[in-house]
Amino acid sequence: MLNQVVLIGRLANDPGMKRVGENDTPTTGFVLAVDRNRGDDADFIKIVTWNRLAENCAQYLEKGQTCAVVGRLQIRSFEGDDGNRRYMTEVVARNVKFMQKPGNRQEGAGIEDAKELYDGDEINPGEDIPF
Repeated sequence: MLNQVVLIGRLANDPGMKRVGENDTPTTGFVLAVDRNRGDDADFIKIVTWNRLAENCAQYLEKGQTCAVVGRLQIRSFEGDDGNRRYMTEVVARNVKFMQKPGNRQEGAGIEDAKELYDGDEINPGEDIPF
C-alpha cells in the first residue's frame, strides 16, 4: 500500500515552530497554497514537519516562498470545544525542497528542478541547509 503526496506551491503563512512531548521534539506547521487548473483556483493544505526538518523549515521558509513537499496524507480526529468530533487533514512531510532563498520573491525553480523528490531522497539530519 502507498500513501505518498507530492506538492509544489507557495507558503500561505510563516511557519510556526513549537516543541512537544517529554523530549521537546520540534514540530513546525505551515499552509501551502497549491494551484489547480493553471492558477484559476488554489487548495490550501496544512503541512506538518518534525525534528531537524521542522527546525530548518522554521528558520529558512517564509510566507510567499515556493517549495516542494513530499510526505504522507494524515487524517486525524479530535473532540472540539463544543463536544463534536472534528477531523483534520494534513500532510506530514518527510522532505521539503526549498525552491527559493529567503527574501527572494522572484519565481522559484520549476518542476524539473524538483524531480529528485520523486526518488524519495530525504534531508539527512546532519546536512547543511538544503539550498
